[in-house]
Amino acid sequence: MRVFVIAGEPSGDNLGGAVMAGLRELAPGTTFDGVGGPVMAAQGLESRFPMAELSVMGIAEILPRYLHLKRRIRELADAVIATNPDLLLTIDSPDFCLRVARAVRARANIPASHYVAPSVWAWRPGRARRMAPFIDHVLALLPFEPPLMRAAGMECDFVGHPVATMPVATRAEAAAFRARRGLGDAPLVLALPGSRRGEIARLAPRFGQALAQVVAARPEARLVLPVAAAVRHEVRAAVAGWPVAPILVDPDDGPGDKRAAFAAADVALAASGTVSLELAANDVPMVIGYDMAPLSRLVIGRMLRTDTVTLVNLVSETRAVPEFIGRACLPGPMADALLAVLAAPQAQRAAMAVTVERLGRGGDPPGLRAARVLRARHEALHP
Repeated sequence: MRVFVIAGEPSGDNLGGAVMAGLRELAPGTTFDGVGGPVMAAQGLESRFPMAELSVMGIAEILPRYLHLKRRIRELADAVIATNPDLLLTIDSPDFCLRVARAVRARANIPASHYVAPSVWAWRPGRARRMAPFIDHVLALLPFEPPLMRAAGMECDFVGHPVATMPVATRAEAAAFRARRGLGDAPLVLALPGSRRGEIARLAPRFGQALAQVVAARPEARLVLPVAAAVRHEVRAAVAGWPVAPILVDPDDGPGDKRAAFAAADVALAASGTVSLELAANDVPMVIGYDMAPLSRLVIGRMLRTDTVTLVNLVSETRAVPEFIGRACLPGPMADALLAVLAAPQAQRAAMAVTVERLGRGGDPPGLRAARVLRARHEALHP
């Protein structure tokens, strides 16, 4: 089986690496071509160019690189046509990946699967219908997505979310983390202002003010901020001006320290995104805050079609997680919500337990499930 696979950012690289590992287990001899990051490289992919070129987000952020991205789309479409793989597998990054898939389908009928359904439940619902002419099949991370994709004319399988099988620190490891950092039994507040430069620039100042208000109301509370490697310098610069200095968990400390920090936390203030599911897997109640560049906020705000963007709320079918999005992302309200959640976390804990169960905790790893589906589809086409 020959697979041309394209991922555009670190989360896609992780998904791609897992499904590649699954395919190598289930179908030894499978070969890979395309674009990915270090996780996919560890599974044998020689990326045609650095994946970092594609790791941009938001309308304002994409515009300056538009011509370069268009050139990469043409290059990859030409490469897919030239190599004629058994499967084109695009992973997330829909504004880039789906353009490649469309350009390929205009010239050849190569089977195409897309991993991670576009969030049509949140905004731009017509995306599913528009991708159906050039995407045959979708691998979905969320349990409510397959009916939406099938209604638009594509086959779709829910394969579970990686967060459901992620490693979680034990209570002993959490206690050891507290001891190493001198935290004792203090209420521990995680600060998670994003993993992209634009997010850090917009959110860190507001998060710092909100957390200062929390500490003013609860002087015994301590702040911990796990730092993403790609933005470590930006984070250090941003928190240097915070009224209350957080304890930074550097990626060089190893993944175990980050996991232990999550397991030890009592509450988190986090940017919107998959991190809410990571917190849920660690049973950490949360408040979500997020804002975008002004142009992105204007356009996306007008298209939004749901009253919540937090995945815990959506998967659990509750509204247990307070969120402050766009103009509502203000320090005072976020601080008040953090204090309220810290005082009464029970409803959130129940919603998080439901969320992680529905995402596949206790089952096979999502990468293996995805690989099983892709192999079965290939065998059906080539009996």
